[in-house]
Amino acid sequence: MGAVRQVVFAHGKESGPWGSKILALAEIARACGYGVLSPDYSDLPDVESRVARLLDLVPENPGELILVGSSMGGYVSLAASRILKPQGLFLLAPAVGLPGYGDPDPVPCAERSLIVHAWQDEIVPAAKVIDFADRHGIELHLLNSDHRLTSVLPTICLLFRNFLRLW
Repeated sequence: MGAVRQVVFAHGKESGPWGSKILALAEIARACGYGVLSPDYSDLPDVESRVARLLDLVPENPGELILVGSSMGGYVSLAASRILKPQGLFLLAPAVGLPGYGDPDPVPCAERSLIVHAWQDEIVPAAKVIDFADRHGIELHLLNSDHRLTSVLPTICLLFRNFLRLW
């Protein structure tokens, strides 16, 4: 039997586990041979509790692991990567550099990381994410959209499919 391949999603503060972005990316993950897990964090208002839930849900030896996080979920995935050491981090409008998010500069711990962000993001300023990506040497795609990124979902899907094909 081959190694387990798993994509684990972390949704944002105001969204749920099966929003439009996660549904689209989960379909791509399954088509690329990955299992999919998208926990519901909506009952947990703070990032520390969300990180703890993610760590509790991922097995100790998860095999090939890709963490995908959007907004607050991006921060959660980043924070969890220190312990889980995933092969990949795919972050959408990650909540970095914002007050109230524990470590102001979480260090990504993955073989490969990629960030998709929006120039017109009204929640997480693009300048904060550009600075974060620069400090950590992370591939960054800035798109003409807002924080939700739904207007550029086809582009995100292409980026995600290519990201998964590296393994």
